[in-house]
Amino acid sequence: MPTMKILHGSNHIIKKPELALGKESNDYGRGFYCTELPEMAREWACKENQNGFVNEYCLQTDGLKILNLLDGRHSVLNWIALLLKNRIFTLDSEIAADAREYIIEHFSIDTADYDVVIGYRADDSYFSYAQSFVSNALPLRSLDTALRLGKLGAQIVLISEKAFRQIEFVSAEPVEKEIYYPKFYARDNTARTVYRNEIKKNGAYRDDLFVMDIMREEIGNDDPRIQRIIRK
Repeated sequence: MPTMKILHGSNHIIKKPELALGKESNDYGRGFYCTELPEMAREWACKENQNGFVNEYCLQTDGLKILNLLDGRHSVLNWIALLLKNRIFTLDSEIAADAREYIIEHFSIDTADYDVVIGYRADDSYFSYAQSFVSNALPLRSLDTALRLGKLGAQIVLISEKAFRQIEFVSAEPVEKEIYYPKFYARDNTARTVYRNEIKKNGAYRDDLFVMDIMREEIGNDDPRIQRIIRK
């Protein structure tokens, strides 16, 4: 049976994760948010500047339906759509409000039939990318580049009771805030620097797509212009 080693950084040991304890307003809705990267899990464990634990689990993936937003078959707009649908956004203009509705309608993926979602995680820096995009301040290619170069990493999210029945606690590793809170802070700052650099590339905007262009030209999920812009 295929297995996946996944890690969850927390301020306490979690031997039995429960779907009901997840928050609906997280990136992909209610779920248990994990990573495959030990360093990232250690940073998450100390993100509140306190000591924590990296909880290790074995996930039996046989029979699970997995939505991988990073597998090349989906675009950054699919990620944005799920984020807009689940997270609480401050929409400071009519453009942003209209963009939220349009992107959710045309790019959102129904996760109801999935057990696991793999995709970018939206810490504060990534969240600011999404807000800038829907406000028409950041174009599509710059958004995609900032997400990939920001190195905030992917997360693996268990979103169904079936997935929770197939996870087994392995161990818990204590993590010291003196070491890993500065690393968490530095990673977020790196992502913000990449974002600022992308914002400054005004010359590159001429053949890019802003959210206003996407709405005005009624661009949908399968439009080849999306992949053309991202792959340049």
